[in-house]
Amino acid sequence: MRTLRFSLLAVLALAATLAALSQSPPETKPADACLACHSILEDEPSKQFVDDIHGTRGLTCAACHGGDPTVDDMAAGMNPAKGYIGIPKRAQIPQLCARCHSDAAFMRTYNPSLRTDQLQQYRTSAHGRRLAQGDTGVAVCTDCHSVHGIRPASNPLSSVHPLRLPETCATCHANPEHMKPYKIPTDQFADYRASVHFQTLEGGDLSAPTCATCHGNHGAAPPGVASVERVCGTCHVFQEQLFDRSPHKEPWAGLGFASCSTCHSNHRIERTRDVLVGTSPDAVCVRCHVEGDAGWTTAGNINSQLSRLDTSLQDATGVLDRAERAGMDVSEGRITLGNAHEKLIKARVDVHAFNAPEVQATVEGGLGLAGQAHQAGLDALAELAFRRKGLALSLIIIAWVVLSLWLLIRHLERPRQISRQ
Repeated sequence: MRTLRFSLLAVLALAATLAALSQSPPETKPADACLACHSILEDEPSKQFVDDIHGTRGLTCAACHGGDPTVDDMAAGMNPAKGYIGIPKRAQIPQLCARCHSDAAFMRTYNPSLRTDQLQQYRTSAHGRRLAQGDTGVAVCTDCHSVHGIRPASNPLSSVHPLRLPETCATCHANPEHMKPYKIPTDQFADYRASVHFQTLEGGDLSAPTCATCHGNHGAAPPGVASVERVCGTCHVFQEQLFDRSPHKEPWAGLGFASCSTCHSNHRIERTRDVLVGTSPDAVCVRCHVEGDAGWTTAGNINSQLSRLDTSLQDATGVLDRAERAGMDVSEGRITLGNAHEKLIKARVDVHAFNAPEVQATVEGGLGLAGQAHQAGLDALAELAFRRKGLALSLIIIAWVVLSLWLLIRHLERPRQISRQ
């Protein structure tokens, strides 16, 4: 009886299982039907959106394009009644992005540190003002950040990463045809790539200035002539302070000259050299000053002072190098030499005050330290010579002792030899 009951239960369980397997699985709605279809098509947007910052944070295509991403019926999902807008027009993009990026409460749930005033900044920019006037050829959010492959600025693959930002700006600003209506030069990118700023950036210093450092990012605009000094002064603080009390400050302001860029240029900023200050043909001073005027004399004096200290440092370095190669300890001399080199750096900064006595005072301090370092090298070489003389004398004495012992042994052994004979 028990066996029969067990068999009946087994048959019923098997029948229930077969019935469950025969039924079709319950219908599930796709999380993002748009992406599901576009992934099958293998188009670029679907490929890029996989790594997009919005996609990785769970946002769907509908966040920007509207519609209902939960239905697999194309007509129903792309129904304008459900907010579908398709491809937004260029003029709509800033406001479209701002629906989220200007909502502080919404953005806080994703990145509390991200600013939410980008739209306000953009409206003050050269791009935003022209867009408001109906010019759709200017840059909008997607031109700089890309469309479906947007990444954080800290990501090396991002189009606004410091190493890639200049190239992103150059997409428009190095295009002669695109910039022709605006009558703006298109050599900024080429000049920047030849500048000390780009060389520093390419060398791995991501804090080096890029386009956005000087022009701003969302509020991008060319700095006015009167503000160039302040823009440069955000990094070059001491140079700005020195220039503010220099004799060039008022005349240049009155003539409408851009202070820093008059001597250093703007995009093609070269690495500074002492020869740029002085009266040689390569000096920037001779662009304005002529032989015999006060500026010419001051420039020549400053260059002479810098050359004196630089030459003294080279001499001290040469002596210390010789002593070090010979095996002498010149660590203290190296420290003194480093302090002297800092004086040279300060003197080069002091140039921006265009005050020859002030530069000379710094140079004199550096010359004293360079002299001490030079003397330390000479002392080390003198000690080396003394050690060599002492070693030579010691070797002579040792040789004399050895020879004397040898002769003594020979002398002591001679009587024995005679007695044996």
